[in-house]
Amino acid sequence: MNDYKDVRSLSRGLALLQAMNRAPGGIASTSALAQACGIHRTTVKRLMETLRAEGYVRRGEKDGQYYLTFAVRSLSEGLVDDAWVEQVALPLMRAAVPELLWPCDLGTVEGGFMVVRESTHRFSRLSQHRGMIGEKLPLFFTAMGRAYLASCSSDEKEGLLSLLAQRDDATGAMARDRAAVERLIDETRQRGYGISDGDWHQQAPFGAVAVPLKSGRRLIGGLNLVFPKTAVVKEELLERYLPRLKKLAVRMCKDVAPWLD
Repeated sequence: MNDYKDVRSLSRGLALLQAMNRAPGGIASTSALAQACGIHRTTVKRLMETLRAEGYVRRGEKDGQYYLTFAVRSLSEGLVDDAWVEQVALPLMRAAVPELLWPCDLGTVEGGFMVVRESTHRFSRLSQHRGMIGEKLPLFFTAMGRAYLASCSSDEKEGLLSLLAQRDDATGAMARDRAAVERLIDETRQRGYGISDGDWHQQAPFGAVAVPLKSGRRLIGGLNLVFPKTAVVKEELLERYLPRLKKLAVRMCKDVAPWLD
């Protein structure tokens, strides 16, 4: 149990900032934010005015409209992340945008989920997402999660399944169905890559393909490519995009190796 009572207004303020970050252009109305966060419009207005007073948002041209300021970037300046993500992975991912066309995400495992650490959604003209960094991708229902799960060691797999089996949602039910998990792993290993066709309910309109990131014998994460299901046929995915994604993963793992020693 927590020793301190949660500060509800702080939680709501953070939820609003996250919703603003996902909004196109970082601009949203109080009505849209109220709907996205499940907060009453009056409360949203009060919290947004507080954020405005602190310099994190400004009022837009239309009544009730706000947009993010550059001050929000200061919130991440103290974050100490693995250097290889920023120094090695991101430059390679960004350079691959013209070849891959569709946006890709890099994720590492954390708490039984693949957490997006870097992404090219902000660089790809074809991206239909914003604010993917920090997004949690379930292992069983996403291409990246499946690619990682099929590549991890038996000990890590058992640890992940034991952790996830404690949940009371679809993820927990899947983790407790060991036969289904093993079928999923076998299919992914035989295929040689992870794939999703809108299997994750939160991203039902989108498909994805993913490969694991292995530097030597060390599994460090996963790399995916995301696209609307109706925009890419399977033949094009396997013949055009998957080889390019694998090429990027191989180059990334090679360049990352010195950083992991």
